[in-house]
Amino acid sequence: MKGRVNNYIEKLLGEGRTLHFSLIDPDKVDSLDQLGKLIERLYKAGTSGFLVGGTIGVTQSKLEAVLETMEDYEIPKIIFPSNINVLSPLADAVLFMSLLNSDDLYYVVGAQVMGAPLVKQMGLEILPTAYLIIGEGGTAGHVGRVRTIPFDNHELGAAYAMAAEFMGMRYIYLEAGSGSPRTVNPSMVRYVAKLTNLNVIVGGGIRNPEAARSICEAGADIVVTGTLLETDPERAVKVIEAVTEFRTVRESAK
Repeated sequence: MKGRVNNYIEKLLGEGRTLHFSLIDPDKVDSLDQLGKLIERLYKAGTSGFLVGGTIGVTQSKLEAVLETMEDYEIPKIIFPSNINVLSPLADAVLFMSLLNSDDLYYVVGAQVMGAPLVKQMGLEILPTAYLIIGEGGTAGHVGRVRTIPFDNHELGAAYAMAAEFMGMRYIYLEAGSGSPRTVNPSMVRYVAKLTNLNVIVGGGIRNPEAARSICEAGADIVVTGTLLETDPERAVKVIEAVTEFRTVRESAK
């Protein structure tokens, strides 16, 4: 699907759909056979794409083993990079992310400079993405040396989002952190969606269909679940179904 991932996303959004992405952390895969069965379930449930990556412990061999397990499914395989080692030509695209609320320039622009030649060589499609850590932020917040945005500070979240749009990014990922005790506040999602034309991705703490639907109703374009896939696959399937059944009337494709 190289070169077509953004068009695929825009087409589904233009049809009034909200997308679901399944986030697979290669470091947490114990059995590729079990992963294969899980991937098939997620695909049949209607997940729109696979995100592949993790914050700690992702080796090239683990990354590529997971991507190879997904190769027979006609939905995008998108790298969710924590650093420049989490890249592979076996993927279709990469969230080319800048962690905008990090106090460390490496995560704002340094890793991107180091990784850009590799992305070019691998022929990965670029999805320019602003990455914001909301609330406690979990491991990603700690490793990324983040100045977190409080869950209820909608204005600050929207200000970052508007800055990202003005700098030419097309996606914004609002991240509560892996295993977060709560989701990004739907009010913040609504605020960001209203004040920007970015495609809004929301992840972290989404543990049930009700929480997922609240995020959809607030205006998220893409909902991501990761930890739930590992801890409760049955509920993860219900979340996917809740997201993919949601329909909205969009004024225009973003």
